[in-house]
Amino acid sequence: MKQLDSEKAVVLLSGGQDSVTCLYWSLKRFKQVWALSIDYGQRHKVELACAQEIAQLAGVSHRLLNMSLLSELGGNTLTEEGEIEEGDPDKGGLPNTFVPGRNLMFLTALAAWAYQLGAKNLVTGVCQTDFSGYPDCRENTMISLQESLRFGMEADFEILTPLMHLTKAESVHLAKQCDAMDALSLSHTCYEGQQPPCGRCPSCDLRAKGFAQAGIEDPLILRWKS
Repeated sequence: MKQLDSEKAVVLLSGGQDSVTCLYWSLKRFKQVWALSIDYGQRHKVELACAQEIAQLAGVSHRLLNMSLLSELGGNTLTEEGEIEEGDPDKGGLPNTFVPGRNLMFLTALAAWAYQLGAKNLVTGVCQTDFSGYPDCRENTMISLQESLRFGMEADFEILTPLMHLTKAESVHLAKQCDAMDALSLSHTCYEGQQPPCGRCPSCDLRAKGFAQAGIEDPLILRWKS
C-alpha cells in the first residue's frame, strides 16, 4: 500500500460555511494544504466564485473540477428548479435538496487528486448532526468510504471530518478559534444562490441559528450591512 504524506491535506472547498471552517482548521494542522471545488451544476453556483476568493485569501492552491453528470442525473432541487423542501427524518424522508451520490463522488475525486499530490488527508465538512440527515454525511458512510478508497487505490488515505459531531454553534466557535472569520465573510451558504443571502431557505436558517446560539455576529451578514 502506498504511504502518503501525513503532513499534506486536500480540502473539499464548496465555498460554504462548513468547508471554509475545515480549510482553516487544516491550515492550523498541516504543512501543505490544497483546495478542490466542484461544479456540479448547482443552482447556487455563486459559491464557486466565493471558494476561489477564499482560497486566494487563505493562500492555498485551488482547483475547480467539473462534475456536471450530477445535474444531468437530476432529481433534486439543488440542480433543478423547484421549491426547496425539508424532509421528515421521523418518516425516513430526505429533503429534496439531497443529491444522491454527491459526497461519494466528491471524495473519490478528492482522493484521486490527493494520490497525485502524495497527500494522506482528505478533509470534508460533512456533519451528521446537521439538519438534513443526508446519508452521505454520516460517520458510518465516511468510515466505509475511507476503506473503499484505500483498497481501490492501494493508498493509506484518511478522511477527516472535524465537524462531524458538532452543532452549528460549536462549528462557529471552531471557525473563530481557527481564525476563519474573515474568510466566512466571503462565504456563501444560501441554497437560492442569492447575495445577500435570502434568509429564508433551510441553509440560511441553519446558519443564522448557529451564529445566534454561538453569540457571534455572522461576518457575512455584517459585510452586506456595511
